[in-house]
Amino acid sequence: MESVLIVSSNEKAADALVPLLRELGHMSVSMSKSGTDAKRALAKNEYDLVLINAPLSDEFGYELAEIVVRDSLSSCLMIVKADHFDDVSAKLESIGALSVSKPVNRLLFAQSLRCISATRNRLLGLKQENNKLQKKIEEMRVINRAKFALMQYLSYSEAQAHRYIEKQAMDKRVTKYQIAAQIIKTYEN
Repeated sequence: MESVLIVSSNEKAADALVPLLRELGHMSVSMSKSGTDAKRALAKNEYDLVLINAPLSDEFGYELAEIVVRDSLSSCLMIVKADHFDDVSAKLESIGALSVSKPVNRLLFAQSLRCISATRNRLLGLKQENNKLQKKIEEMRVINRAKFALMQYLSYSEAQAHRYIEKQAMDKRVTKYQIAAQIIKTYEN
């Protein structure tokens, strides 16, 4: 992970986390002092990790964690007091965020960050695969629309329409999607 947003109303605690994060390989560390400031920063930038030192001055931090997980691909880790850990941890796990208790154990913190990093990498891989599948589905829709146009306007059978699109793509050395888009443009306009 490259970029981290630390959200902490306690500057001393935030400053103590920076060297630890840099030691673990986090290059860019930004700071916010409240949930409101953090939301503004998240609207402008994408972070690999949002680290919330709860409670914040304007909210506890759970609401911010929920926004981070729901609206971005950023991972979220909340640092909470030990007496609140069980309750907060259960809530955070249900939305896909992690928590560690105060005082922060250096080894546990490093392990949590590695776990978050592995999970984020997997999430990004799934997102990329999902994008490829969405693109393929869209291409199939366009090709099917073009087949339907050929069937409707030229009285082709589905097999003939399919063969026509394939042959045109091979002959012109372009994709079936490009041929289908041309057919749609010709017959549906």
